[in-house]
Order: sequence, then structure tokens, then C-alpha cells
Amino acid sequence: MRLLHYSSTFDIPYWDSTVPTGILPTTMWGDAEELIGKWIKRTGKRDQIFLATKFGITEAMAKGDPNGVRGDPEYVKLSIEKSLSRLGVDTMDLYYVHRIDPKVPIEVTMRALVELVKEGKIRYIGLSVPSPTTLRRAHKVHPVAAIQVEYSPFVLDIEAKGHLLDTARELGIAVVAYTPTGTGLLSGHITCHADLPERDFRRLSPKFSDENFPAILALAAKFKEVSSTHNATGSQVALAFLLAQGDSILPIPGSRTIEHNEENMLAAYIKLTPEEVASLRKAIEETEIPGDRYPQWVTQTLFRDTPEESAI
Repeated sequence: MRLLHYSSTFDIPYWDSTVPTGILPTTMWGDAEELIGKWIKRTGKRDQIFLATKFGITEAMAKGDPNGVRGDPEYVKLSIEKSLSRLGVDTMDLYYVHRIDPKVPIEVTMRALVELVKEGKIRYIGLSVPSPTTLRRAHKVHPVAAIQVEYSPFVLDIEAKGHLLDTARELGIAVVAYTPTGTGLLSGHITCHADLPERDFRRLSPKFSDENFPAILALAAKFKEVSSTHNATGSQVALAFLLAQGDSILPIPGSRTIEHNEENMLAAYIKLTPEEVASLRKAIEETEIPGDRYPQWVTQTLFRDTPEESAI
């Protein structure tokens, strides 16, 4: 509760209360929403925060089924009612499709979301890790306010020509970057695979194997080198690097403590020089860290297309 109260003091606090994605979740289904709901009830400060959450991942996916995703209208409506109830609010500011349902045309999912907008239950619609084609099709039905996607010095997939970054910029859609500090690996606190906590999802990632740690640490050292000129941390420089990629990029680092939250927020005041940005990008491009960042069944849920509506 202290962390939530501290976070609410910032000018534009964006709170993502999403249910667990199922990769070794450390919280129960909906716990984050219930906790924030208790804070809202206790403080009455609903209007001071911008609430976001997601729907679409079912408990089947949490147990390892990549097809355990639902984007059908019935599930859209059921999910928002549960989220609003847990949060104790009438309206969600931003409602994301957490994973694209490959069985349901995105137009069908979007129309169900548009109904929620008309009913006043959500204000804006977002998509998480859609394919560029899916994003375009969704945006034709109703403006998509934001996409949420992994974007960090370790993961630059969306920068490829014609990928999501180009598409979002063309359509005027904000890019909300999750795990922007490389899941904490640029902090310098983790030096080998054994340092990762038990039940940490990074233990399942081939990208973060012991064999890759020398390259990971070399990249972290480059960020630390730049951070020393700004009296900052490597993680803060990682956030500053993403912010330097354009005004449409909105990093959302996780924070477990007030100190960590403050560190993340202060990164907004770090202005990297063009030379520093170029130097960091050169180091990233020269650092080869092979392997997927997720187990295969999770990777299968990323950047999905959906069937054409006429084919159903």
C-alpha cells in the first residue's frame, strides 16, 4: 500500500493491474486488481491514476497451452465485469487485448470492445503483441490507443522494417514498452543464471542461459559506463535509451519498492546525447545473445494474426 500511495503522487501515474501471464506467476489471479481496488477504496483517489488492465489469457494458457486465449465477445464482457468488480470502479481507462485469439477475427473482438466504450466501461482500447496486420485491421474498426510490447536493449524485434514500431508510428499509436530494462539484467545485480530467484520466469528463458551471461554482462557494463557520466544506474540509462527513440515510446518498468520506483521515475530526467545513444546502439548490435526469451509455448502467442472475418 505504501508503494501505491507513493506512486500516486506523480503527475501522470499509469498503473497496469493486469492478471498474471502464467509464466511462473507469483500472485494469484486478479490479486493486483484487488490490491489496487483496496487502495482506491481507502484513499478515494481514483481520479489521480490512469488504470490499465488486460484480458484474453485464460488459466489454460497459464498452464502451458498456447491456445488458451479468448477474444470472443462473451469473454470480453465477462472479463471487464470481473476486472471492474475487483477494482471497485465503473470505468477502465485502457483495456488491452492481452494476447490475440487466433480463432476469432480481430474485428469481432474489437466490436465487442467498442460496445464497452459506448457503455462507458472502458475509455481506450489497446492491443498487446499483435502482428502488424492484426493491428491495422483492428485500427480500422476503432482507433487503437496503444500497443504493449516487449522493447528493451535486449529485444529490438519491433524495430524491423514494417514491424510494429513502423506500423504504430504510421497510425499514431503509442508504444507501451514492457520489461524496458531487460528484465533487470542491466542493473548489474545479476551476474549469472544461479542469481535468478527460484520460480523466476527468466530461468525458463534460453536467452538468459549461463552460456549467454558473459555477453549479457558485457552489455550491462556498457550501460554502466554511460550511467557514470549521468550519476545514474544502468537501468536508468536503459529507460533513457528507450525514451530517446521517440515521443511515442512509453516504458513501463516494474517496481517492487519505493526506492526502485523513484529510481525508475528519475530516469525521465536523464537526457542522453546523440553520441551516447549511438554508442549504446552500436554495443547492442555487436552483442550476440542467442535463444528465445520465452519458452516455446509462450513465443507461439506473440505477433499473431487472426482469421479473416469472411472465412468464419
